[in-house]
Amino acid sequence: MNPHRLILGLIFITLTLITELKAQKKILDHTAYDTWQFIKNQSISNDGKWITYALEKNSISDPLIKLSDFDGDEALNYPRGKNPRFSFNSKHLFFNIQPAIHEVNQLKRIKTKEEDLPIDTLGIYDISNKKLSKIPHLISYKIPEKWSDWLVYQHNTPQDTTLKTSKKSSKETGYELIIQNLRDDSRFIYPLVKEYTLSEKEGKIAFTSSGDDADFQSGVYVFDTQKQSLQSIYRSKGIFKSLKWDEAGRNLSFVSDLDTTKSLIRYFNLHLWSIGSDKAETILTAQDEYLEKTYLVSEHTPLEFSKNGSLLYFGKSLPTLQADTSLLEHEIVKLEVWTYRDERLYTQQEIEKEKDQKVSFLTAYDLTSKKFMTLGNENIPHVYKSKEGNGTHLIGYNEKPYLKAISWEGSPAAADIYALRMTTGISEKIAEKIYAHPKMSPLGNYAYWYDPMDSAWYTYSFLKDQINKITDHTEVYFFDEEHDTPNLPRAYGLMGWTQDDKKILIYDRYDIWEVDPAGILKSKRITPEGRKKKQKYRYIKLKNEERFIEKNQTLLLHAFNEVDKAEGIYSLKYSPGAQLNILTSGPYQYRSIQQAQEGKELIFTQANFSTFPDIKSTHFFKKINSISQANPQQKTYNWGTAELYHWTSLDGQPLEGLLIKPENFDISKKYPMIVNFYEQSSDNLYRHHAPNPGRSTINYSFYASRGYLIFNPNIHYRTGYPGESAYNSVIPGVTSLIDQGFVDPDHIGIQGHSWGGYQIAHIVTKTDLFKCAEAGAPVPNMISAYGGIRWWTGLSRMFQYERTQSRIGGSLWEYPLRYIENSPIFFVDKINTPILIMHNDADGHVPWYQGIEFFVSLRRLNKPSWLLNYQGEPHWPLKLQNRIDFNIRMAQYFDYYLKDALMPRWMYKGISANELGIHSNLKLIDQ
Repeated sequence: MNPHRLILGLIFITLTLITELKAQKKILDHTAYDTWQFIKNQSISNDGKWITYALEKNSISDPLIKLSDFDGDEALNYPRGKNPRFSFNSKHLFFNIQPAIHEVNQLKRIKTKEEDLPIDTLGIYDISNKKLSKIPHLISYKIPEKWSDWLVYQHNTPQDTTLKTSKKSSKETGYELIIQNLRDDSRFIYPLVKEYTLSEKEGKIAFTSSGDDADFQSGVYVFDTQKQSLQSIYRSKGIFKSLKWDEAGRNLSFVSDLDTTKSLIRYFNLHLWSIGSDKAETILTAQDEYLEKTYLVSEHTPLEFSKNGSLLYFGKSLPTLQADTSLLEHEIVKLEVWTYRDERLYTQQEIEKEKDQKVSFLTAYDLTSKKFMTLGNENIPHVYKSKEGNGTHLIGYNEKPYLKAISWEGSPAAADIYALRMTTGISEKIAEKIYAHPKMSPLGNYAYWYDPMDSAWYTYSFLKDQINKITDHTEVYFFDEEHDTPNLPRAYGLMGWTQDDKKILIYDRYDIWEVDPAGILKSKRITPEGRKKKQKYRYIKLKNEERFIEKNQTLLLHAFNEVDKAEGIYSLKYSPGAQLNILTSGPYQYRSIQQAQEGKELIFTQANFSTFPDIKSTHFFKKINSISQANPQQKTYNWGTAELYHWTSLDGQPLEGLLIKPENFDISKKYPMIVNFYEQSSDNLYRHHAPNPGRSTINYSFYASRGYLIFNPNIHYRTGYPGESAYNSVIPGVTSLIDQGFVDPDHIGIQGHSWGGYQIAHIVTKTDLFKCAEAGAPVPNMISAYGGIRWWTGLSRMFQYERTQSRIGGSLWEYPLRYIENSPIFFVDKINTPILIMHNDADGHVPWYQGIEFFVSLRRLNKPSWLLNYQGEPHWPLKLQNRIDFNIRMAQYFDYYLKDALMPRWMYKGISANELGIHSNLKLIDQ
């Protein structure tokens, strides 16, 4: 046989097989949700040798944890594992083992009580010895932050019900606490523990016990792991809580309520124990003169020691109002009175009631002088410490005088700023009505903030008692250059401070600038040519305890190119004239970057539209290892591609957006297309879209796999005309794509949620270009919505229209025509596009009545329309079964209009009140 003919024949057969394999690829359907896995809780051990992560699915199914070495060789694969954590010395891996879901579901079906259902088991894996041990009936566990070889946990073992005199373990009385030495497996067991905490250093464990009515009394105890001994530091009946160690493990503080009566007002005491002491000292009670018979020790504010342990910070609070419990129900008048003088709307007060009842004012106790220092008060409710609590300078603010304006200005409220000096006890107002919350430099020499009123960064020098404006607009802008709402522009943010508070590092749109906090020296750009290349550089913090940038420190930077959307990771030494070094880059998104705390080993994810964000490891990018392979099945499915698309808006603005094409796209064919958008999405070109029953939007990989084009256009907004802006941006993009010849002009749909839903509702009043539309949680009536409430926060909706996303630019009485022109409800009679609305009755963002207004108007005019309400769900369906259901219905809806598929029964006859929860009516029917 002619060898050339043989080779040609083999090539032909190979190509034929490849073509057939491609043709045999599966199409994504809704069953794929159950097969896709997502990576959670990935981490690298402190020594950099080990990597762990959990795999979880969309469906209600058992998770899986994995452990591998740095090169990617698997060391452990354990089903039902979740939340993996390494010990400080990297020798052990701890993880929860949850009960098998199918077993739990079976118990639920037979109405097993919640308290009788099985609970988690703790898994402890000895990495070097490859040994797994388990602790059943787990309630909680803790491992040390900076020491090792000990484990502290609580479990709920079956109790002897024949012993009627013994206290039973419960949430109220506490559970058994076990302190376990992992080196020799010795255990120390203590009964009815309600709270426990481990010192950061020195191997100390503190816990409270309600006592077992026998040999172990109620109180507070300290266990020393080095001596393996227990010390009772306070014994009494009562409530003990808020245990807190200082960093060195030498001082412990807690609060107590020793009143065993049912008094409505609870009086807590503050205690301090120091190593070497026999008993904890009571340093403050409600009767002490310092509290002026007005304040209480707050039970809600976490206790905190300064870094060096010399100061103890706590909160003092005012008593909460108490109702008259002698009144009967029919004697109580429950009346709301809203007044125009209220700082906050009544609805906001309701939402924030619990927070208000827990308000406290920062107070310090000096362990050396044994004196108290009042730092916060009613006029300075918010106070920030400095130098990790060691500093004598503090900054505070009070937004109370300006809270009312939140209703129409939005957050944050303006605030008055105060400088506090701990040594003198003096507080001084240094600025008024600043739209910022100030913070402190690491050493406390400066306070700093960004003021959006003049788009500049400011510092306050405690040494000079002087405010400095440290940025201006002479070289670059430090505010959002692409800002497009009627509100004040925000800053790009702060990278951090350098050693000794010498410089502050601030972002502009692209680069990092070294700025003199005194406002004297000229600012210097430390990243080269970011603006020229249109490449954004942002610092990646790798060390957990880093407080400032050191001289000659090697910085790891994330880079994003605005033009082609490529990303990369770079290194730059923080020193004059240093060169920027590229470590890796490409058409990907780089995320979840972590470094071993004791080395230079890194883990990260790398993804694009067709590449799942699996975990990779590297020694500072000298070599890259693949660690996870979460979804190998993806290669068996038709997928798709993502690319940028450019066009010009109707008002002359150059725009870009995303165009998603099916796999094996054929330019000679005509495809159905769905237009999906919100505001600006083109920067997400390389985002991966795994099959997922999303709560509000179409899944790109799902629809691309099934032969749809997807177009996601960026919107250019003009204040006062948001609806027109959307129309001017979207329509020319769509018609431009139609002109390309591969879009079927008779089968184009449009879909969006919330703000996207509003824009779609507006667009379909102006054009019949779309065969169908889905608008989730839309606002068709800006007039009725303007006076409404955002029920999740209790805030008025006014600010949204005047200042933020809705972009009207003023009040209803200032611009009544703008509100009318931008409200689709006034133009419903112009709509000829079938509309599917999804709006849920527990929506706390967009009032449910907006969806109802839209639907009943369409129904009144006999326009093809449907309203989906997932009962009890908020702005989007959150329950898995509802998310899957919504995605099925949305796909059926689009297939019916854009692919000429059969109509589902729910589109024909809905789901009646009698059928609720019984029939889904998803079956396709032939009309």
